Amino acid sequence: MSPATSRRAPRRARSLILGALADRVLQSPDLPDLSQLLTRDLPEALGLQEATLLLWDRKLECFHALLPGDTRAQPVQPGDGVRAPEARFLLSDGCLMETPGTGEGVLLPLMARSGLVGMLVLGAPRRRRKAPVSAGDVPPLSALATRTALAIENHLYQAELIASERMAALGTMAGMLAHDFRGPLTVIRGYAEMLGDTATPEDVRARAALIVQAVDRLERMTAETLDFAREGGRLVRRNLGLQGFLEDVAAEVEREFPGLNVGRSFAVQDATASLDADKLLRAVGNIAANARDAMGGRGVFRMEAHLLDGEAGQRLALMLADEGPGVPPEIRERLFDPFVTRGKKGGTGLGLAVARRFIEDHGGRIELLEGGTGARFQIVLPLQEPAASV
Repeated sequence: MSPATSRRAPRRARSLILGALADRVLQSPDLPDLSQLLTRDLPEALGLQEATLLLWDRKLECFHALLPGDTRAQPVQPGDGVRAPEARFLLSDGCLMETPGTGEGVLLPLMARSGLVGMLVLGAPRRRRKAPVSAGDVPPLSALATRTALAIENHLYQAELIASERMAALGTMAGMLAHDFRGPLTVIRGYAEMLGDTATPEDVRARAALIVQAVDRLERMTAETLDFAREGGRLVRRNLGLQGFLEDVAAEVEREFPGLNVGRSFAVQDATASLDADKLLRAVGNIAANARDAMGGRGVFRMEAHLLDGEAGQRLALMLADEGPGVPPEIRERLFDPFVTRGKKGGTGLGLAVARRFIEDHGGRIELLEGGTGARFQIVLPLQEPAASV
């Protein structure tokens, strides 16, 4: 066998391996499996150190890193600390181009029918060579990127469809409950209040008060279910001075939860924002209610705010923290899902789900921060309404 033939053989074999990986991409049952294929098997086939899969979120206008073993993607914003290989090469439209960037990685935009859905970032080669991928790798890698984009689009569409169907079913159920429960609950509450106001024995009045509390809880559960099930995006925005708005929110939290001492630290200068004040007050109030319960009815609830600069404009970063025992590890991944509680008596499990929906309606995000004592949440909101997509 000639030297030229011996060099072609490994390249042909690698092309076959890349073709097989491209076929497996379309067979991936979910995004975590797809991420494992692209970040573990693909670098192994190409002799690269690493690879990172980033998903583009059009609503929040940020990338989400999907790493092997993750069940859900994590938002990537400047300073978030999610590391992707530095790329100097761009593989697009079947061409490998060198850019002024640093590093030895390769950037592969993932373009589907709906537009950009993500980015695949290939790391540096394990052995020193001129480029991380050869000219012969470009066609199969381009085909793999195209199939990856289609697979991601299909997985995201399926997830949105399932979520939409669940929300429709939940909305129908909540509407029926609200309609059917309102009459009987009004009657029950009315008679319980009559028992509590009349000259009845003390034990009867105490039990009547418990009935009123139970009715209030049922009404609150129904209202929160309706809030969560209603179609998102219905905001009544007003231009607000951030300093005054945050001071009003802190004061309202103290009025609604007398056991909480709200610590304030707002470094927002003279900034203004276009916000739905009522919905954001409700979101902060839901977190404060959880904080009160976690601290046994009283304690310090901290609110800290500052501004973030970014390519999409300034954003508000609001941190909310309590001094309770923190969030149990077993529910951290599902904390913002509906009907997830921390074992609270009378908890609906919808407070944080409603808070997340209201914040995402604004084009923002909420996350549970790691480390420290107690539970710490960070809310990031754009100061202005995002431009409507064309």
